[in-house]
Amino acid sequence: MTRPTKRTSPPATAGGDAARELYDELTDDLLYDPAIGHGTIMGHPCIRLAGQFVACLERNGTALILKLPADRVTTLIAAGTGTPFAPTGHPMREWVTIPEPDRTLWQSLLTEAVAFARQNLPARSDG
Repeated sequence: MTRPTKRTSPPATAGGDAARELYDELTDDLLYDPAIGHGTIMGHPCIRLAGQFVACLERNGTALILKLPADRVTTLIAAGTGTPFAPTGHPMREWVTIPEPDRTLWQSLLTEAVAFARQNLPARSDG
């Protein structure tokens, strides 16, 4: 099986170029896993693991949005590292926005988000 090729990103909004490039680079690095692929969610470019949401780039192209365990989201918000993700005005308990592009942090949190999505996959029966 061949590794998916990197896709060309549409232009990011002003100020979001570095964040978009970092997002593209870090998420493309996850494509070694054939269960991980690119898509969209709520108008945001995203990555999924076997259909499970992992992470996306905010529409304005400057922040990373991840799905993590609720207690981890709470910790990130309390530490000032993240902010609640509340697209309808109500925070989603397992989603967090990381507003500042930071290679080490984003890479670490993407790894956590992939592991969290993997935990939520249906159990396989090798029956």
